[in-house]
Amino acid sequence: MTAAEIVQELEKLATESIRNVLLKHGIPEPVLGVKVEELKKIQRRVKRDYQLSLDLYDTGIYDAMYLAGLIADDRRMTKKDLRKWVRNAKSTALCGTTVSWVAAESLHGWELALEWIDSIREGVAVAGWETLSSLVGIRDDVHLDLDKIRQLLVRIQADIHSSPNRVRYSMNGFVIAVGTHVSSLSDFASQSGTSIGPVTVDVGDTSCKVPYAPESIEKVRKKGAIGKKRKTAKC
Repeated sequence: MTAAEIVQELEKLATESIRNVLLKHGIPEPVLGVKVEELKKIQRRVKRDYQLSLDLYDTGIYDAMYLAGLIADDRRMTKKDLRKWVRNAKSTALCGTTVSWVAAESLHGWELALEWIDSIREGVAVAGWETLSSLVGIRDDVHLDLDKIRQLLVRIQADIHSSPNRVRYSMNGFVIAVGTHVSSLSDFASQSGTSIGPVTVDVGDTSCKVPYAPESIEKVRKKGAIGKKRKTAKC
């Protein structure tokens, strides 16, 4: 299938109600309004397709760009590809999902994440922190730079409240991700969350809430699931 053919299929699957929800969450036009479950049906049919994912992303249509991330052949993605994706993402939502998921499962996630978190562009910085969150969730601890992760937690304690709106949300998510998925740093992440305190984020005209990191980590601890890894960054 071609990107044009898939876009035609997406247009038939779109609903006005989903489109309105996406618009409320700050997704800019063009957006069709296709349920994620419908996108995943296409993903199961297509599986992985490197070129098709690039072509879909280049359409600039939110739904097609999201699908591009689901079918991306992550290990074939180059630094150039990923930098283009983060540069052309039209919303922090895409940066925090599609771009960061694919980056985390690529060969370049760690390097690019550390590059992106220093960006003055809000969306790029969001992609960086979300990539790091995905990496600690899917990568075995022996393959993580634990000293660097500890340094990043210290950095967040100092910088989070003065950071841009959506970056604050992603930084807070990273604290939770480390506390949840990295056993040896779980206590330090929880202490970091306590030091940070509640994080305020403008979530617009939505019912979204910012989780309090120590409480989120403690819920996982009570389930006996601290240190458990995910099979994939994508959802």
